[in-house]
Amino acid sequence: MTETAVSMIQELKVHGRTTNERAPLTLFWTASGFECNVSGTELWVEVEVTYDIYEPWFSYTVNGDWIGRQMLLPGRYWIPMFRGMNPEKIKNVRFYKDLQAMSGDGNSYIHIHALRHDGVFYPVEEKKLKIEFIGDSITSGEGLFGAKEEEDWVPMFFSALRDYACLTAKELDAEYRVFSQSGWGVYNSWDNNRNSAIPKYYKEICSLMPGEENERLGGNQPHNFSTWQPDVIVVNLGTNDVAGFDQPEWVDEITGERHKMRREENGSFCKEDVNAFKGAVADFLKTLRECNPNAQIIWCYGMLGIPFQMSIMEGISSYMEKSGDQKVSYLQLPNTDETNVGSRQHPGVLCHKQAAEVLVGYIKQIL
Repeated sequence: MTETAVSMIQELKVHGRTTNERAPLTLFWTASGFECNVSGTELWVEVEVTYDIYEPWFSYTVNGDWIGRQMLLPGRYWIPMFRGMNPEKIKNVRFYKDLQAMSGDGNSYIHIHALRHDGVFYPVEEKKLKIEFIGDSITSGEGLFGAKEEEDWVPMFFSALRDYACLTAKELDAEYRVFSQSGWGVYNSWDNNRNSAIPKYYKEICSLMPGEENERLGGNQPHNFSTWQPDVIVVNLGTNDVAGFDQPEWVDEITGERHKMRREENGSFCKEDVNAFKGAVADFLKTLRECNPNAQIIWCYGMLGIPFQMSIMEGISSYMEKSGDQKVSYLQLPNTDETNVGSRQHPGVLCHKQAAEVLVGYIKQIL
């Protein structure tokens, strides 16, 4: 058996937004990880895991089949990917980070140091299509494990391989990345926090992770968009912005700033706040186009209801009229009901499959 640092394996394919550092390779986002084609009878991966509150989970596939999933404990150690297999046959192995970047735990990371093997590495074929998925808990795969009655907010109930992003990419044979955070929106979070808005962090590698460790790892560095340009961007935001209308006012403990999505006396949404949301939609589309000049941008919505559907569509129309950008569209996804709900009152596996089916058909149509 040979131990090879990942920085020395030129054939290794890195997935997900990360830094240029490969000693070790740090995984920030949902579905980030690595992929390799390797011969030999065995393959092991050396991981280093840290966290204070939320332990990372990972899944892995061999030749496209989902072989394992487990919780990772703190420390640096070796994990087997396969053993006892045909030494001559080339195996495709992919390692997925199951858990999203945890903005509530600045020390929750997976680092990949090395691979132990008795074979030879071969290049991974490049996909013809690249897709970026941007969203909230739905895109992070929250609620895709666990019984329907589960309500605990724990890493165990997140999945990178059961969500609509993975299913869509697999069906289209596409390379994909995920940029998502549970509870966040395009304008504010479910609890009215204006700092918890995805667009504020899009231009950095992973700046929503707090603390000195993220600074040291390079998460706050600007992301070089030229290194990976998606053909399609799928945005699935708006669900948490609506939730703010029924939550208490948010107060910033440091600055004293206050924010609340308000309702009128008759129960309708406050027009001023709705307009602010529409403006945030248009502004984010402008940012996405600046960073990704040629991508088709699809704004999806509907897996947990459509109360903001018209507002999203009006925000999109406003942007398109001002910019002349014709490569932006809206797509309604199937809703969650009693037949397809998962844990934590989130869309379940069936709902994600239904959403992926709709999305796959639409992407094929526009491309």
